[in-house]
Amino acid sequence: MKKQIAIRVIELILLLIVLSLLTFALMYIAPGDPAEKRLSSQGVAVTREVLQAERERMGLLRPFFVRYGEWFVGILHGDFGISFKDDLPVAPKLWNGLQNTIVLAMGSLLLSLLVSVPVGIFSAVKRNSMFDHIARILSFVGNSLPNFLISVLLMYFFCIQLDAFPIIATGSLQGLILPTLSLAIPMASRFTRQIRTEVATQMDEDYVVGLRLKGVKEHYILLRNVFHNSIGHIFTIVALQIGTLMGGSVVIETIFRWPGIGKLVMDSITARDYPVIMGFVLIMGTIYVGINLISDIVNRIIDPRVEW
Repeated sequence: MKKQIAIRVIELILLLIVLSLLTFALMYIAPGDPAEKRLSSQGVAVTREVLQAERERMGLLRPFFVRYGEWFVGILHGDFGISFKDDLPVAPKLWNGLQNTIVLAMGSLLLSLLVSVPVGIFSAVKRNSMFDHIARILSFVGNSLPNFLISVLLMYFFCIQLDAFPIIATGSLQGLILPTLSLAIPMASRFTRQIRTEVATQMDEDYVVGLRLKGVKEHYILLRNVFHNSIGHIFTIVALQIGTLMGGSVVIETIFRWPGIGKLVMDSITARDYPVIMGFVLIMGTIYVGINLISDIVNRIIDPRVEW
């Protein structure tokens, strides 16, 4: 198993190197001039001489592989470069935004699991009951609604009509509640459907019928056998959703002005702040492939029959 893990780690490192090269190349050929954008935002009259000098100062005139090499070596030392927007180091910006995004993502994930795990299991146990029908309808509706629509509805009712929460989430605990709900509602709906399906599938297996014929109590079968056999699949779903959450909260952070890494990258796209954008893509890629590797390892530990 150690050899297989080492091979996977090497593969993921090579994947991240390719990702870094592709990201840098896309930023290199992207339309627009960061130097011109920066000068315009500062109210400087853009002449050919001034623009050329600014490009030289920002290092935009150097060859592609020279710039990529310097950027990649800097990343290995934890240096993501200097922001085109304000000449500040990129790494602290990304770290501060990432911390806020982690708080938002983990809060949404925890709330989703607290709702979806018991509802999904109980819905599978009580298939075709009134509770099951209601749970399936609500999960279908919740999964169908896009995040931005849920955000607008929550903002309208709780911020405008009830005046219970601030419209702009300034990083406070009160400002965290609505963004968390906006992410948690569709995610909990998705988890509920998937957990119900997995538990229902396990309960139809022959080993469950055999345990029932032996007189084993239903709750014992459910907790000791069914849930144990389902946990690997559920963990995979949750692990992959973490990566999606980290990169997919951009819209929510922008709507509520939550100071996360998603809002940071949206502002950077507007300002053509390429070092921040490249750092964001590389960090999200690293998080996603890292979580994928951890998920595979945990699944193999839970069930040695799982193939790599």
